[in-house]
Amino acid sequence: MIRFIDLFAGVGGIRLGFEQAMHELGLPTQCVLSSEIDKYAQETYSLNFGEKPQGDIYQILDAPGFDFLLAGFPCQPFSYAGKQNGFSDTRGTLFFQIERLLRDHQPKGFLLENVRGLTTHDHGRTFNTILEHLKKLDYGVSYLILNSSNFGVAQNRVRVYIVGIKNGQPKLNLNSDLGAADSHKFKRQLVQRSIFDEFATSIVADILEDNPAAKYDCSPSFVQSLLRQLNGKPEELAGYRMIDHRNGNSFHSWELSIKGECTQDEMDFMNALVANRRKKHFGAHQDGKKLTIEQIKTFFNHPELLQITTSLIQKGYLKEIDGKYNPVSGNMSFEVFKFLDPQSISITLVTSDAHKLGVVHKGRVRHITPRECARLQGFPDTFRCHPDDVHAYRQFGNSVSVPVVKAVVLDLFRSSGHVLTEQRIAELA
Repeated sequence: MIRFIDLFAGVGGIRLGFEQAMHELGLPTQCVLSSEIDKYAQETYSLNFGEKPQGDIYQILDAPGFDFLLAGFPCQPFSYAGKQNGFSDTRGTLFFQIERLLRDHQPKGFLLENVRGLTTHDHGRTFNTILEHLKKLDYGVSYLILNSSNFGVAQNRVRVYIVGIKNGQPKLNLNSDLGAADSHKFKRQLVQRSIFDEFATSIVADILEDNPAAKYDCSPSFVQSLLRQLNGKPEELAGYRMIDHRNGNSFHSWELSIKGECTQDEMDFMNALVANRRKKHFGAHQDGKKLTIEQIKTFFNHPELLQITTSLIQKGYLKEIDGKYNPVSGNMSFEVFKFLDPQSISITLVTSDAHKLGVVHKGRVRHITPRECARLQGFPDTFRCHPDDVHAYRQFGNSVSVPVVKAVVLDLFRSSGHVLTEQRIAELA
């Protein structure tokens, strides 16, 4: 019996992947403690596992004995702790609570998951501090940076997975792989995929529901604005992004009349501003510069320039500060900010805007559904979503890709199982 605890549990994605791996290995498991502070995630966890996680991890002063620790600990900034202690200590961070439980209970192993950025935060010092503190507890530690799209998940999601074994060194057969950088490169590489042959390639088309409720449809006015730009061909929306500070394969709010109709001259001005404001001779700011009228005239010298800018400011597409002009950017004003390509993978799901991903399917221009978000994270359809869509979207945007967790755990136990269990994994598999 493998007894484990599930910390920063969310809706239980890491637990699910761990239990699937153990089931495949024929090893029984028991979750002796789960912890999650968000009450709505607690509700979803309870729906699926029949138990309500404990809340604030700071209030968990003790735990039952356990063999394995799971934790998708938050990507909490370590900057303040670093300034105070020069990254020689982890106190004051949530990671310290993981460290405390490992020190007090000395389980046989652990799996931690976090965003890829943890490995590069503060030039890598944060990550090195974490690894060193784990090693000081007599754990051999290894880590992998993996893209979910390599594990049968139709999503471009790169995360770091840290594994540890008490008084032993993990031996992993998997290797870090960042996968395709975006959906376009993924499509080009489809014919060349061989590294992860055991995992069937999944694309967005594979996770779409046949006939979701009408409430997921985009509004008729938004659809009409989109189709006006595409000569009435909704299928061409695949891969388009709604964004106001970049060009490329995108639509802008002024082209879609989000804040009011624009003349052709006004649209031409805004498109020229977006296209030119990043040019090096205007400065080196990463996300574009505020330009003066004199600078703007070098690429858009229109006889009615003053009237055009005044009208755009009144409509809310343009802002002027101290005689310099910049688009009013942001994607939250759009019903959908990205239409997924059914023949490729999704962009990374995130908590704040999973509900603003769209798709064109069977002639409908709509949002992806919570169930489709769950599928994009590799959750089985038996997993029950939170009944409130608002919470369901946020939870799956913040979750883990279940098949990746399963693959990492299987690799760890198959290669290092003689250390983690009292029976040889090779004999059980």
